[in-house]
Amino acid sequence: MANTTNSKLALRLKQEMQGDILFDDFSRGRYSTDASIYQLMPVGVVIPVTEHDVQVAVQIAAEEGVPVLPRGSGTSQNGQAIGEALLIDSTKYLNQAVEFDKDARTVCVQPGIVLDQLNRYLKPHGLFYPVDVSTANRATLGGMTGNNSCGARSIRYGNMVHNVSSVEALLADGTRAHFKSVNGQTEDNLAYQRLVHKMLELGEREAAEIRSRFPKLLRRVGG
Repeated sequence: MANTTNSKLALRLKQEMQGDILFDDFSRGRYSTDASIYQLMPVGVVIPVTEHDVQVAVQIAAEEGVPVLPRGSGTSQNGQAIGEALLIDSTKYLNQAVEFDKDARTVCVQPGIVLDQLNRYLKPHGLFYPVDVSTANRATLGGMTGNNSCGARSIRYGNMVHNVSSVEALLADGTRAHFKSVNGQTEDNLAYQRLVHKMLELGEREAAEIRSRFPKLLRRVGG
């Protein structure tokens, strides 16, 4: 049954996406490891060319009942970049700086851009991105955001959560959402409103349990 589902998934992805669709054993094997000790074979791998490709892949996977796992360069040491899922690799095509405002000191990037690449882009303007992970020559901003990365200067500059002003993302069903500081207010996007309210309600409901069971840490490995 699983092979039938995977074959149908691969066929739909090839029909509806522009990017690379990799379901052969060799490609899946290459994506079955990261910098951790773990090894898990993915269902398949897609390398999207456009943001629309990503949305299509997430929507099709949801319809076929297959989990989705976005992947950067696989520098994670706790297995975050591997899983029995449809892996989405944004490093080949979705790796550019999209918008830059020198005065505001903000830059909008695609998830596959590598930290060193971003800093080379910013250097002529006298700027740099301060979350300086040791894997800067291969770690992607998308992976760093998902992992809430920090680096050697995090006490001075903070983690990713302190240096990301907003994230344009997809929900599990492929619905677009724009996550940013809400300060008690939410956007007109109903899906975003519902998600924010559910998270706030969950936090309020479980506040006592969280206080009693979770240690007070500067950083948890989860974006």
